[in-house]
Amino acid sequence: MKQILIELDERSVRDLERVAPARERKRTEFIRLAIRTALDRALDRSTGDVYRARPLASELSATDLTGWDVDNELAMAPSKARGSRRAKGSRKSAA
Repeated sequence: MKQILIELDERSVRDLERVAPARERKRTEFIRLAIRTALDRALDRSTGDVYRARPLASELSATDLTGWDVDNELAMAPSKARGSRRAKGSRKSAA
């Protein structure tokens, strides 16, 4: 892990001490979580900005599917006839 030295104003220090007291050893995790939350929100905002600038079409076109493997089992709708479940009463053999 990297260490980062930051300076905080008195009000932030006072509030941080109230919310995550140093003596309870919760401060580091609180700060990590706060930074992770702020980063996630910033990234979500930038992703939203991109989608607003270039919205997805409501319908798929042929070019949207270029390179798509139509025989890919993961892309197929699930069916009961696939046989993905073992028959009742069958057991794995101990190998």
